[in-house]
Amino acid sequence: MATSKVTFTLDERTVERLQEASTRLVKPKSEIVREAILEFYDRIGRLSERERAGMLRAFDELVPKIPARSAREVDHELSEVRRARKTAQRRTALADR
Repeated sequence: MATSKVTFTLDERTVERLQEASTRLVKPKSEIVREAILEFYDRIGRLSERERAGMLRAFDELVPKIPARSAREVDHELSEVRRARKTAQRRTALADR
């Protein structure tokens, strides 16, 4: 594998974590960085565990707030909304004349 020497600026805490990981895993820091980048790259486009937990929490909070109505009641309300929209469009067209 061909390698390239690169320079990055990292905050102190990140450098400490990198050093600790290198020491604990008995691996060179460059290998730790390579593995971290590969893992990060593989997760691109997928939810992190924190994001997933947040979405599940929101779902659990919102679902109980959904009103329990019959399909007939919902259809009736949608019909009323559609009728109101059509009426509003006609009024706007008449007002523009």
